[in-house]
Amino acid sequence: MLDRFGLAELVRRQCGGLSGGQKRRLAVALAFLGRPRLVVLDEPTTGLDVEARHTLWEAIRAFHAEGGTVLLSSHYLEEVEEPWNPYTRTLPAGSAPRFAGRILAGMVLTYLSLVPVVVIAATLTQARITPGAFLLALATVAVVSVPFTLLGLTIGYALPSKAAIVVAQLVFFPLAFGGGLLSAPDQAPGFIEAIAPFLPTRGAVELMWAAVGDYSVNLLSLVMLGVWVVVLATLAGWAYRRDEGRRFS
Repeated sequence: MLDRFGLAELVRRQCGGLSGGQKRRLAVALAFLGRPRLVVLDEPTTGLDVEARHTLWEAIRAFHAEGGTVLLSSHYLEEVEEPWNPYTRTLPAGSAPRFAGRILAGMVLTYLSLVPVVVIAATLTQARITPGAFLLALATVAVVSVPFTLLGLTIGYALPSKAAIVVAQLVFFPLAFGGGLLSAPDQAPGFIEAIAPFLPTRGAVELMWAAVGDYSVNLLSLVMLGVWVVVLATLAGWAYRRDEGRRFS
């Protein structure tokens, strides 16, 4: 166990003389000493340098390979997925299955987030929609979620996780504003109406307006939405391969 957690050289040291990172590794190692079937860890890599983190994760993988189970919480998102990622990222399937899975997962979360909106609209407002239009709107949600999931994948693979969250917030809100999502159909300020057709958000919102009401989609907005899908798919693929080469080659 000392070797597994990189503590063998410290065996003759008193605990009080260890550094913070060494104490952290020792504390985690003690959780495994009784050969438990289940270990629960809270922020196990806090205070560790890069090399110590790799050592700890290798020890956790070894425990898992021996049949043990680990439940953990961590603010380091890239580390939480790391035990599974090295395996999936080396499979010969390429990026398409992973992107498809991400898009489908995004659709599920989108539909779940719409449940309270639909319930509130149906029970507390005068909004009404026919069953056919409702089904068309659900299909439209699936279509328009694709470019924005691809945009999120591009940001997520191109940047560290903490930076990606900030950049996504800075990118998506201007897209919503510029695409006219914050105003009624054809009621946005003039400068918004001028730039909106060239943004992916405009094509998405016009498709939704057409699905649930009497609205004619602007051909330019629809064409630009398709262009954005192609561009973002290309960028997401590039970011994926760049990240793969940097971390898993």
